[in-house]
Amino acid sequence: MRAPATLRAGPWETGLLPELGGAIAYLTRDGRDVLRRAPEDVDDPLATGCFPLVPYANRIAHGHFSFADEAHRLPLNFGDHPHSLHGIGWQAPWTMGMAGRGEAVMELRHAGGGGWPWPFRAEQRFTLDDDGLTVSLLLTNEGDRTMPAGLGLHPYFPRDASTQLTMATQRMWEGDETMIPTRTVAADTFGDWSAGAGLPDRLIDNSFDGWTGQARIDGADGVTRISTIGARAVHLYAPPGETFLCVEPVSHLPDALNQGFAIAALDPGETLALTMRITS
Repeated sequence: MRAPATLRAGPWETGLLPELGGAIAYLTRDGRDVLRRAPEDVDDPLATGCFPLVPYANRIAHGHFSFADEAHRLPLNFGDHPHSLHGIGWQAPWTMGMAGRGEAVMELRHAGGGGWPWPFRAEQRFTLDDDGLTVSLLLTNEGDRTMPAGLGLHPYFPRDASTQLTMATQRMWEGDETMIPTRTVAADTFGDWSAGAGLPDRLIDNSFDGWTGQARIDGADGVTRISTIGARAVHLYAPPGETFLCVEPVSHLPDALNQGFAIAALDPGETLALTMRITS
């Protein structure tokens, strides 16, 4: 893996890996890791600091779905996991379309096929300033018929025993043994994060809706703030015993195309956008 393309502004620095699923290798403020730092020899987006979810977020059950009365089947793209996961973008090389000291644009074009017959263009726009990082993810329908569309970002934040999460949501979705949502439960099932709380020593891999689009992570090394536009839900991934916490802004809930949850439908030429800003 070649060295990341570097952006700098004030106390901030980030490294980008367009060829590795359009991932972020690291994000630092005054040398402190604000996103998890990828190893120098990283060859898997799942080991990076953040990667994009496009043209859908999270899971599609068994890779099967119907849209506009037409059935589709996606490849199962995550080992022996029974569902299609995280879209196409995280497993495809992106190209760096523009770069400057504090700005960059990555692009991915999909011609159709591979179970997703709709051509699309995806962009990630990165802006680093004196206060933090803004990532905007855009998806444009380049075909001649309406396509379903979903977006998300999958950031990994450092976590230790002192880490506390603060965010306000209306409800949490419980899932089956393969993490497909089945029913809603109280938003504070794992902790009262509306008031700020630590993380339990058990797996959290759940979506929350009615999210305000804001979150705060307090840890031994400082405070990280997350704000979003275009994210109707947030997916929280916190495996026990790990040193990271994922607070993933997403435009729709898991398996939306099968569950009847709201998901965008883009006419030819239309664009869907999601923005995440990280400050500290």
